[in-house]
Formats: sequence, C-alpha cells, structure tokens
Amino acid sequence: MSSGPSPSVRCLMSDLFRHLGKKVRFLGCVTFYNTQTGWVTLEHNYHGRIYTAYVDAKLILESLQHDHVDVGQWVHVVGYVNSAELMSPHAPSEGRSRFTVRVQALVLWTAEDLDISAYEKTFERTVAFNRVADLEDPSTSSSTQPVE
Repeated sequence: MSSGPSPSVRCLMSDLFRHLGKKVRFLGCVTFYNTQTGWVTLEHNYHGRIYTAYVDAKLILESLQHDHVDVGQWVHVVGYVNSAELMSPHAPSEGRSRFTVRVQALVLWTAEDLDISAYEKTFERTVAFNRVADLEDPSTSSSTQPVE
C-alpha cells in the first residue's frame, strides 16, 4: 500500500470533463490571467472545438512567475477537476459550443519548445493503442495513462 499522493491522469483538455474529482495533468494556452482572483484561463482549439479550463492558481501564487501567465504561453497543469460543463453559444454568430472545466492547480509550469500538433498526434496514437489493448483484454488498462 502506498502512502504517497495519488498519481495524476494525463489527458488532453478535451477529456478533462471525464475526470471530475480526479487529479489530472494537461496542457493549455494562457488566454487570460486575473491578478485579483488568481485565476488563469487556458484554452485549446482541438479538432475545431474550443476547450476552456479555468484554473484556480491561488494555492501556487508564491511559485507562479510572470512567464507562467503570459497570454499565448503554453503551460502544463497538475490539479483536480472541480466541475465541467458544455457552454452553448447565445447566438449563431458566436460560433461553436465551448467545453469548460474548473481546475484547482497544484503545479503549473511552462511548456518549453512545444510542437502542439506533434503532441496531439502522439497523444491520439497512445489513446488509440490503449483502446485496442482494452478491446483485446478489457481487464488491463483504460485509455488514459496515470503519471506521477
């Protein structure tokens, strides 16, 4: 029996809603930082849908640096998914629906030298491989990989 912290589940922002209440690790692009509240807004435009994560960074403010919250910066986040919802546009001119989640951040750091397209493709191959493995032996693993 391990007495250490539970591992995080690595996932794309598009899958965060599947992990309510769980510790996750994901990647997103900073679109806004509210210095008054300590909330960071991250987005990921993936397959034509915009996924948004509102990240509560109050617990990590002392370690947060200015480059972590620069608009356009890609960051890794480890934290707990608190809520998730599908936000429909109010008018057709607003575009497609948006998936949003709220995450309590435990750790946040910049993604150096990131090729987001290659990251997405690698992640998709891993998920597809795991789904095939699940079909062959459903008792073994899920389509997401826990990581420390």
